[in-house]
Amino acid sequence: MNSQSIAWTLAAAQTLLFILAAPLLAGWVKRVKCHLQNRAAPAVWQPYRDLAKLIKKNLVLAENASWLFRAVPYIVFGATLLAAAAVPLIAVHLPTSAIADVIVLVGFFALARFFTALAALDIGTAFGGMGASREMTVAALAEPAMLMAVFTLAMTAHSTNLSVATETVLQAGLVLRPSFLFALLALLMVAVAECGRIPVDNPATHLELTMLHEAMILEYNGRHLALIEWAAQIKLMIYAVLIIDFFFPWGIASEFSASALSVGVLAVTAKLMLLAMLLVVWETVLAKMRLFRVPQFLGFAFLLALLGMLTNVVLETGG
Repeated sequence: MNSQSIAWTLAAAQTLLFILAAPLLAGWVKRVKCHLQNRAAPAVWQPYRDLAKLIKKNLVLAENASWLFRAVPYIVFGATLLAAAAVPLIAVHLPTSAIADVIVLVGFFALARFFTALAALDIGTAFGGMGASREMTVAALAEPAMLMAVFTLAMTAHSTNLSVATETVLQAGLVLRPSFLFALLALLMVAVAECGRIPVDNPATHLELTMLHEAMILEYNGRHLALIEWAAQIKLMIYAVLIIDFFFPWGIASEFSASALSVGVLAVTAKLMLLAMLLVVWETVLAKMRLFRVPQFLGFAFLLALLGMLTNVVLETGG
């Protein structure tokens, strides 16, 4: 097997690992959160059981559901799968790094969000319209903040390619950059909003006054709901891996040897577990905010990202 075949095999294996490990990360978050709140904790593989249970259930569709409503779960999962394939997980310089551009990544997320909102409006329920409106409002505020934060990193790496940016930070070593601190805080806030976590949204509630993402998928069940829930878990892992790649890339494999790949798997596992624990602490000490305060939350994230870019220009590029 030549080097090109090995590279493509590793790229496929990394994408498969991304997809299969996403429910495990969600299960780890739930388990740690239950322990921190003194509640009985489910097993870390409980999300796999939930997905399997949903896949086995028979589909129940609304009478006025169109072909779009049936196709959206597959579109959402496919877009999220492509986004996962573009993000370096255990190694850089894979063949998929050609599409690993942050603008392409945001485009995949926007595509999934757009069709989810269309499906929510397709049935014509009040919950679907309310959830679609809220989701698009959050997206309109979160996407500029995310792009601004990533452009701050791109100014250092001179590229918006995820693999190039990760390798640049990796080769630079431990360097104190104030702009990266602002970008990190902004990206953390955007990740919380985009993944529907507290304080922007509560993934464990079904109360009509607090639902954002959940309101759009209330009409889904069976394998359709399983695909959407699985895509949400993959999206959470994508944002976690992005934060790790951009700010803490040490340990990721820059060559395709067995030892480097083993270290990459161990490093990303440890960092994801630690980041999940920080998320649990964040969600435990904070309360769900009112919907009308979400624009202020994301506006502050955009301000942090803008400060990061200005700091980069003034302090690091000599502007």
